Amino acid sequence: MPTALLSVFDKTGIVELAEVLTATGWDIISSGGTANALQDAGLSVTDAADLTGFPAMLGHRVVTLHPNVHAGILADLDDASHVADLEAHNISPISLVVVNLYPFDSNPSIELIDIGGPTLVRGAAKNHAHVAVVVRPNDYSRVIAEVQANSAISAATRRDLAAIAFTEIANYDIAIAKWITAQDAAPELLPEHLLIGATRVQELRYGENPHQSGARYRFDGESSWWDSAVQHGGKELSYLNLYDTEAAWRLVNQFAGAACVIVKHANPCGVAVSAQGLIAEAYSLANACDPVSAFGGIVAVNRNVTRAMAEALAPVFTEVVVAPSFDADALDVLLAKKNLRVISAAAPSARKLDIRSIDGGFLVQNADTVNFDRSTWKVVTKTQPTAEQWADLSFAWQVCSIVSSNAIVFAKDQQAFGIGAGQQNRLDSARIAAERSAGRAHGGVCASDAFFPFRDGLDATAAAGIKAVIQPGGSVRDEEVIAAANEHGIAMVFTSERHFKH
Repeated sequence: MPTALLSVFDKTGIVELAEVLTATGWDIISSGGTANALQDAGLSVTDAADLTGFPAMLGHRVVTLHPNVHAGILADLDDASHVADLEAHNISPISLVVVNLYPFDSNPSIELIDIGGPTLVRGAAKNHAHVAVVVRPNDYSRVIAEVQANSAISAATRRDLAAIAFTEIANYDIAIAKWITAQDAAPELLPEHLLIGATRVQELRYGENPHQSGARYRFDGESSWWDSAVQHGGKELSYLNLYDTEAAWRLVNQFAGAACVIVKHANPCGVAVSAQGLIAEAYSLANACDPVSAFGGIVAVNRNVTRAMAEALAPVFTEVVVAPSFDADALDVLLAKKNLRVISAAAPSARKLDIRSIDGGFLVQNADTVNFDRSTWKVVTKTQPTAEQWADLSFAWQVCSIVSSNAIVFAKDQQAFGIGAGQQNRLDSARIAAERSAGRAHGGVCASDAFFPFRDGLDATAAAGIKAVIQPGGSVRDEEVIAAANEHGIAMVFTSERHFKH
């Protein structure tokens, strides 16, 4: 009769699996809580201690680490010498190993570092030519179906289960290594070996384009606002919906006041903060920045969505609206638009790393953060910013930091009026921002994500009526640009920190 070893932390479905195995003539070896659960269900179980001749010891750290167990798992039954060894030592082969590991991620600690479990799994997975290994309860149904049909598990399934098992062990070891490394007084941000374990948590309709596949993965051990987000209505989210919504949600949550961000192709095309604290007003002001680009965009707000905002948004074709919460009557309005994705979500956590793929690997950097400490900023012109301009400069600097380079943002009264993004030269970005502002930013401010290399960009902002500029500085022609600002009576602030975003 074939033999199965069952030893699981998560008992979900284990009794049902054991019942099928027993009914089809399998012997079962188990220990500890698993054995108790099976015996309580009236099943016959051989205790692992009866095979090893040793009881569980060292606080259950040592249970199955014994040749009588592992020889039965590792024996190559096509090798006559292996078979002879089993017979010489009266060891029976084991054909199925069902193990899931201590949940290390739930409460990382030394005692939750599983030793016996991974050893059983690795041995069974290595010998998948003769042994099936199952590490996930949701795979029990596959085993049950094959055992009921054939009293055995096919070679194709054993190979597939072995790949799953090795992946599980690899991610488990990564989680442990990351936890131990994090105990260092000053862990390296970019270590020699970057340990990345990730699990697919969402399959998408397709990638950026219909001929591409797409999925969302979550780093193991990390939390994500996406996992707790609730989609109240609308179509399934696409790859670009997730990408753009992430950008909009991160930016809007950086504002303290009632704010709205509208994103199109990962760039904001409308941003505003309501002076009255009214989210409907914030949305209307943000949409007014560039209503043409806002068509088909992503709308994110950092306050509860009221019916007034929902009614303002409803006539505008929008892909996604995301907010902390929605009034019931606001949901009634929004859900009447069957294709609009309506999402409530918690604030995003701070990102530690940015990762981008290149041929043969990827580029890694620590995530960009924006410094708003004015003591590190320097006014370099004769004209000083007014109190209102300081507020607008900070606002524009925040928006500019996530706009694709070269980036120029025109703003006034906490409202973006012109955003020039993704141009190969800064002058074109300034011209685009001026054109889209159409005079509405007159008397307002301009933010540039990197220095003006020539005075022509500064001259273009002056021609649009801009009265204050914030930029990193650092050009060999800074004096030329400062002189131009003084000629135009513009206040200019250097932050000494650029925010390129490609």
